Amino acid sequence: MSPAARPGTVDGVKLDRPARRALLVVHVVASAGWLGLSAGLLALGLAANTTASAATLEAAVRAMKLFADWLLLPVALLTLVSGLVLSLGTPWGLARHRWVWTKFWLTLATTTATAFALRPGVNDAVAAVSAGHALPDGGDVLMGPIVSLSAYVFMTVVSVLKPWGLTRRGRRLREAARRPRPAESARV
Repeated sequence: MSPAARPGTVDGVKLDRPARRALLVVHVVASAGWLGLSAGLLALGLAANTTASAATLEAAVRAMKLFADWLLLPVALLTLVSGLVLSLGTPWGLARHRWVWTKFWLTLATTTATAFALRPGVNDAVAAVSAGHALPDGGDVLMGPIVSLSAYVFMTVVSVLKPWGLTRRGRRLREAARRPRPAESARV
């Protein structure tokens, strides 16, 4: 196995313990922040959907817009990038274990949904409410946070339990690492 292909390396460079631990802290804090932001957005969405007060409705959707515009995407991208570097720079690998692979794709999907579904839905709600109209579709400000929160709780459980074992690629790489290497021919 070439140095670049060894597990726990990024382009053949292994993350040392302090770097790996620092990156793990960044990843966990960003992930927890994303989960917390989603819980906050859900609370604001519930307030917007259940209030009879126009002032509360406007405050709730404006707060959602503030979170969506300034916090969600940077936290989502930080979670995605830190998880990607961790997976490539540690023996877990990106496509070796099903739980890592699942988390990667779910994080990518929720980051994309944040950018292209949740934020536009919140922006539409703010535009309508600011113009004095009713909330266009209460589901727009509820479904995004519900789906996001469900995905993040699932990913947290998967991170703790680490289920499902190796991927096909992971089994192949493990077998290749266990095979005895042929001895190099003696040079004369």
